[in-house]
Parts: sequence; C-alpha cells; structure tokens
Amino acid sequence: MKYKINEEQLVMEFLPKIKIIALNLKTTLPKNIDVEDLIQEGIIGLLQSYKRYNPEKGTSFYTYALKRIKGSMYDYLRRIDWLPKEIRSLVKKYEDLIYECKDNEYIDDNSVAEKLHIEKHDVDKIKFSLSKRQILQLDEYFLNNEEDNWLEDTQEENDPEILAYKDILHDKLKESIDKLEEREKLILSLYYNEGLTFKEIGSVLEISESRVSQLHSVILVKLKKSLQGSE
Repeated sequence: MKYKINEEQLVMEFLPKIKIIALNLKTTLPKNIDVEDLIQEGIIGLLQSYKRYNPEKGTSFYTYALKRIKGSMYDYLRRIDWLPKEIRSLVKKYEDLIYECKDNEYIDDNSVAEKLHIEKHDVDKIKFSLSKRQILQLDEYFLNNEEDNWLEDTQEENDPEILAYKDILHDKLKESIDKLEEREKLILSLYYNEGLTFKEIGSVLEISESRVSQLHSVILVKLKKSLQGSE
C-alpha cells in the first residue's frame, strides 16, 4: 500500500528537522553556500522519499525520509564540489590533530594551518569535507574513509550483510560512548537526541558555536578510532 499524506502537511512536519540538519551542516561550510539552498534540497529529498517509499521493505517512513533528506543535501554538495583531491589526503591529519587536543585546548584555524603546513583557506575545505561525512554519512564515516560506500545505497538497506554490519557497529558504538567523558555524552545527547543546533548547545554549555563544532568533530573522531581499534 502506498504511504499517503498531504504533501504540504508532510513538509511542515519535517521542516524543523530539515532546518536542524542544514544549520549543523552549514557550521563549517564556506560562506557562499546558503543554508536556504540546503533546506530546499532537503525538501526535495523529502518529497522524493514520499513518492518512492515502499512500506513493504520494512523501513519506517521517517527513517527512509531522513536518509533521502540527507542524501539530497549531500548530492547537492557533491554537485558543487570544489574540494581538490590533495585536500582530502589532509583530512586524516586534521583528525589526528584535533584528536590530540587536550579538553580545554582550542586550536584555531591559523594554528591548524601552521601545524599542517597549509594555507588558512584550505582549513575551511578540510573542515567542510569532515563535517559533510560526519553529518550526512555517519555510518560510512565510522566504517571507513571512503567518500562512496555500499551502505549509502537505499535499495540495499535491508540486505542481511548490511544489517549485520550495522548491528555490530551499533553495539560497539554504545560501548565506546559509555567510555566518553560526561560533557562529551551531553553534547551527543543534546545534538542527536534533543535535536539542538551547535549554537544552541553552545548557549547551554556557555561556549562558542565554533567550539561546539570542533568538540563534536573530536568526539566523532574519538568514537571512530575506538571502533576501528586505533586508540
């Protein structure tokens, strides 16, 4: 049976979530990328999910729609991709750098550029690439370092092999989260459970939005290293 709902009502119901995804992604994007463009792409993805959704595959419409919303934003960013391949090789070095930061240490962009021996404008590109993968492709970010991944294929999302990998990932992720510091757990809870933006989390913790963004990246890098046994 086709999932039926008024499209205008559907957009209104999902719009707050779409805005949160867009705002958080925008945190480390270049200034010339408009958050409204991301929101519009998210709405397009939502409406596409409405037309393509098949409840017989067992996935809830909410889960399927969110995946298509994020996928639509990712496709848009990929279409306007300006990230040189040589910059992508620096992402891992940046991950290692921010991972080694002490809890109270904030590394600004000038320091990052100096430590990695690159231009300051390239730091924005590195942060953009990392943010894009952490926010839009979190499963594959934890599993490997590739831009494209078989987990992204929505047509294969019920494949037993994929489901098994995700179950293992979920169990290991819970164990890794339990080992985090209390503030790190709070940031994850406020972001993923409460749906707060980085700016709102900054107000709660009385720190800057950019600091929350960096802490969020550090936490995910830490979880990634734990999952991959790199600690």
